[in-house]
Amino acid sequence: MDKDKVVTTNDKTQLPSPCYILEEDLLRRNLSLIQDVARRAGVEIILAFKAYALWRTFPIIREYVPYSTASSVWEARLAFEEMGAKAHTFSPAYTREEFPTILSYSSHVTFNSLSQVEHLHPLMPRDGSVSFGLRINPEYSAVETDLYNPCAPGSRFGVPASELKVLPEGIEGFHFHSLCEGSAEDLEKTLEIIEQSLGHFLPQLRWLNMGGGHLMTRQGYDVERLVRVLRAFKERHPNLDLILEPGSAFGWQTGFLTSSVVDIVEHHGIRTAIVDVSFTCHMPDCLEMPYKPAIRGARTMDEYRPDQHSYRIGGNSCLSGDFIGYWEFDHPLELGEQIIFEDMLHYTTVKTTMFNGVAHPSIALLRSDGSVELLREYTYQDYKDRMD
Repeated sequence: MDKDKVVTTNDKTQLPSPCYILEEDLLRRNLSLIQDVARRAGVEIILAFKAYALWRTFPIIREYVPYSTASSVWEARLAFEEMGAKAHTFSPAYTREEFPTILSYSSHVTFNSLSQVEHLHPLMPRDGSVSFGLRINPEYSAVETDLYNPCAPGSRFGVPASELKVLPEGIEGFHFHSLCEGSAEDLEKTLEIIEQSLGHFLPQLRWLNMGGGHLMTRQGYDVERLVRVLRAFKERHPNLDLILEPGSAFGWQTGFLTSSVVDIVEHHGIRTAIVDVSFTCHMPDCLEMPYKPAIRGARTMDEYRPDQHSYRIGGNSCLSGDFIGYWEFDHPLELGEQIIFEDMLHYTTVKTTMFNGVAHPSIALLRSDGSVELLREYTYQDYKDRMD
């Protein structure tokens, strides 16, 4: 399939396996909620590419959210070219060689350390074309998994609140990121700590970027509390423009990953259904976090029971740990049968790899009118072009 060609069909059975399928109605549901929170709270909510960067869907995104956040030159360029606006950019470190390009694609640039501010200060324009910020570490986070905790002891992210004594010249904003799929209560606690430890700096700033991890589209999230917290903070600090940059909240529960059973093996009393996707290649958070994804029509089990229609689900890479288990179905699985992994649009599509040369899932958009657009189908050439 031509990378620039979008194929539309009304027959879902024509879609290749495996395939990520994004549902337009569910995406718009999330976008409507996000837009409403931004309006009622008087804040700016922007899209974080690190969790969702399906640029062919940006025309839909732009109906609700005009701006995005980037973490690299390529993401900043994508924001400029496909979102049609300069990015709010943060990177753990910029090089002097790439910094001018970062500036050309960015409206806001956040430094991770005081040494980066000092190193790149000579290259910072003074004409107001870019607003510069500093990432802070409030030294608090409700995230329990260290792999995803940006404020863990010894974190390389941001200047710890206890170490920041003077606001560097040219810095107009603070940026913090302390949440991961967090709640309004988590944000409220973080803001209390920031006011206690860094409150004396806030009157000197123009903006505060509260980073990502605000999972406001999750069922049960206290959206009204989030609005109250943000409005109250804004009232206490009217000089600050408030910015949130969630990623998962945009793609949360908006689609699924289809796969097919390609083999069933049983050894030492454990039956494994091998599918044509890989957890390490296509669903890496399942192994990193770790967590069990929801499989449509199946029930997760704490332990394997061979007397049931029970299976461990195995990926098709050569990584020994490329499996998730255990699952109970209401019937014995057959070769070629479809296995659907729910909620697989956020982070998965940006973190996938071509390890082992495993076939990359296609990407499709299920439109509101029931038609399906095959946005991208990957080929051998895509894999080969990544190599030398």
